[in-house]
Amino acid sequence: MQQYPLISEFDPDTTRCPATARRLHFNEHETEIPMHRHRKSQLVLALHGAVTCQVADALWIVPPQCGVWIPGGMPHSNRATANARLCYLFTEPDVIALPQQCCTLSISPMVREMILHLADVPHDDDGVGGHVDRLARVLLDELALMPMERLSLPVTDHAKIREMADALHANPADRSTVAQWAKRLAMSERSLARLVVAETGLSFGRWRQQLHLLIAVRELASGVTVQQVSADLGYESVTAFITMFKKALGKPPAKYLSSVSQNGGSAIVM
Repeated sequence: MQQYPLISEFDPDTTRCPATARRLHFNEHETEIPMHRHRKSQLVLALHGAVTCQVADALWIVPPQCGVWIPGGMPHSNRATANARLCYLFTEPDVIALPQQCCTLSISPMVREMILHLADVPHDDDGVGGHVDRLARVLLDELALMPMERLSLPVTDHAKIREMADALHANPADRSTVAQWAKRLAMSERSLARLVVAETGLSFGRWRQQLHLLIAVRELASGVTVQQVSADLGYESVTAFITMFKKALGKPPAKYLSSVSQNGGSAIVM
């Protein structure tokens, strides 16, 4: 098996090539790259398994064959599932017409193969007009055409929202009502309900369901069974979980993951 260097040993800001790529494999345990930033913009592409990216105002889940775009200079952390195979693409901030905020991109098979090829060629700068330079520029032209999807959970810096998000992420089976959460947070039920809408744009119920969907996609992509995910999220039955998943994403879990893996792309409508 080909060995890939640790990403911590690579500083993407040291090269002036329009784009450079690195493969990463994770085995035996989940791996988290703590909050950091770099000058270059970054695409986190999940080839297998899944990765969760956290930025200041949201959590992003990247299922297989999708990518999350992180603009240059934005603090972020990445947490990969144990079976994850990822590819990082780093680009100069001013060479691609993509948004200045995070977004999930549906990555076509052609663009995916171009990224993987870039990761496998020597990374020494070969100058403007060289092979790597030409490959990178064609790749970036195509990447800018990839459709954007919505696969994130709004999480603000507000202390109350962050406390709820951290607690529910640690224990997603918690089915506490808004009233119960308000009591924990020393707020009135009405004030908390208004705060969640003001800070996230979603009602408490829709916000928690969005969190459940992100966790479900991540866990299913890592190989956890539908039955186990259903139980971990606190659903009374597998049927209830599948019904929720299908209503939100248009397909039951198995078909959803199959379509994502084969074609790239997915969407959670918020």
